[in-house]
Amino acid sequence: MNPYDANTCPGTRLAAEMLGVSEVSALNIAYRPGEPLYRAATRVIRAAYELDERHDRVTHTAQNALRLLGPVGRGELGGARVSYALLRTAVQQIGNLLARQDRACDQLVEDISAYRRLLPDPDAAERSTTQVHELDQGRSSGRDDDWAIAGNRRLRALEAVEAGGLRLRLTAIGDDPYLSDGTGLRPQPLAATVRRLVADGLLQQDSSENPYRPGQLLSLTPHGEAVLREARTATPRVSAALSRSNAPAAPGALADSAALPVTTAVGKPSRSR
Repeated sequence: MNPYDANTCPGTRLAAEMLGVSEVSALNIAYRPGEPLYRAATRVIRAAYELDERHDRVTHTAQNALRLLGPVGRGELGGARVSYALLRTAVQQIGNLLARQDRACDQLVEDISAYRRLLPDPDAAERSTTQVHELDQGRSSGRDDDWAIAGNRRLRALEAVEAGGLRLRLTAIGDDPYLSDGTGLRPQPLAATVRRLVADGLLQQDSSENPYRPGQLLSLTPHGEAVLREARTATPRVSAALSRSNAPAAPGALADSAALPVTTAVGKPSRSR
């Protein structure tokens, strides 16, 4: 659950939503000072709170302008001239503050993207050469986004969608795609993988729903269901083949062989004396 209010803390809200964290200020505690990820996370924290501050200034300035409009709206001409002058100044201030808020928002999105690029690949530890061969054999298209389906990302995406409730959403600022399962966590696989599978006809997204909130629900197409079944049957088959070809001798067999008598060169039996 995102603890930040979008109406008062848009910066920290956006950072928490895009990164799947519950406490933005603690984003850098897992890294040592001086590390690239520490510096990148610190920039995200600073940019998130900077956007919150810019938003707060815009809000208060706009509230003051609304108070100035009250007498004018009621037709109280006595102080109208003073109100007009003050209102012109307030409008200029709002314009300047909104421009700074836009720049702060752009900076936050840029810092979040830079931080995410430095994060380790969550699939690297699970990737195997045999799975790559089974899942992607004959499917390489030479596209620029082939990295999105490398390794076991295709299988993980299909399984995540099959589990239900996974939606493809766009951020309110920047229209960056991300995945949401309604828990406030950042589910894997990557949104880029899902978008690639939609383009390849393995997944379908409900275009009748709002892409921002609640997001467009994802589901398997018949082709996606077939590919998922194939991937699931291929993985045990490869594992079984590897175990047959590389399995060491069973401990019981070694024990039995040790109990056998040792044979010597054939010769005449010795006579007992």
